Amino acid sequence: MDILENAWRMQGGLSDDALPGVPWPSVAAERPGALLARCPAAGMTPLTVLDGFGASVWAKDERGRMGLGSFKALGAAYVIAHEAEATGAEDMGRALQGRTYVTASAGNHGMSVAAGARVFGAKAVVYLAETVPEGFAQRLRDKGAEVVREGAEYEASMAAAERAAAENGWTLLSDSSWPGYVDIPHRLMEGYLALAAEAAEQCPETPTHIYLQAGVGGLAGALAAYFRSCWGGAPRIIVVEPAAAPALMESIRAGLPVVTEGPVSNMGRLDCKAPSLIALKGLARDADAFVTVSDAEAEAVLAELEAQGMATTTSGAAGIAAVKEMNPGAGARVLTVISEEAE
Repeated sequence: MDILENAWRMQGGLSDDALPGVPWPSVAAERPGALLARCPAAGMTPLTVLDGFGASVWAKDERGRMGLGSFKALGAAYVIAHEAEATGAEDMGRALQGRTYVTASAGNHGMSVAAGARVFGAKAVVYLAETVPEGFAQRLRDKGAEVVREGAEYEASMAAAERAAAENGWTLLSDSSWPGYVDIPHRLMEGYLALAAEAAEQCPETPTHIYLQAGVGGLAGALAAYFRSCWGGAPRIIVVEPAAAPALMESIRAGLPVVTEGPVSNMGRLDCKAPSLIALKGLARDADAFVTVSDAEAEAVLAELEAQGMATTTSGAAGIAAVKEMNPGAGARVLTVISEEAE
């Protein structure tokens, strides 16, 4: 396990020169809350107490979120719902007819795009790398998405999705952000605030420690910003990445966005070699530390979680793996997220 204390935290984040034109993460949880209140599939997910990790551990259980199996249900579908509402259409089921949303996905983001598009009459096209299991591709088709295979890894499928958007006039709906592409991912991260607001309401006390797993960093960046707005500097916020993909950690170490290289991780949904710029900006201000967990450390906690009725994946368990390895102590009050259901 590698641990990096965030030297930028006390300086208010990275300099404007490092991230020009990049917005701060939103903390306006009332916006996704208002839209979710109108969704029949919406509902608060539970905060579950976990035993055996050396501290009081509260896990926000996102495995059943809106029937889509992960917190990602709050992201792309929220972006699409927001755009449908803006049309003012009387028949919301046809509000976005004629629109096509295209994305690349290594997992649950594609499900959110597919589900949101289907509800509001749009089309979804999801690019998948060759390594993504066919079972997941079929789940996307079952949601009405067109699936296109492209490339050996996520980065290649993302590049293909960008090309398709440009060539066909489709809307690119990524869960990451980069120079010139910030508006949609900023809105998408805002959707995750519904989770944050629920967790803040459900916690019986202010946490002393918050562990947030990260791929490109959208979830971690959104939640960290919201929790700082609620609880100030009191909780110690730790961002958890795979040892094979420490893009946020290395960007914090360098003081500017860094693309990393490494082997494929078994934490597939977190195996992202480049950070989302919006998430990086927020986390440089809001996170206290960045840590990495190995594939073996993530795998090691799965049986313990399953024994407590919390079966998940290595990606979903990464925050808990860091809690186990770091052992914050018996007096700690830990908040973390079980981010997805078992495969």
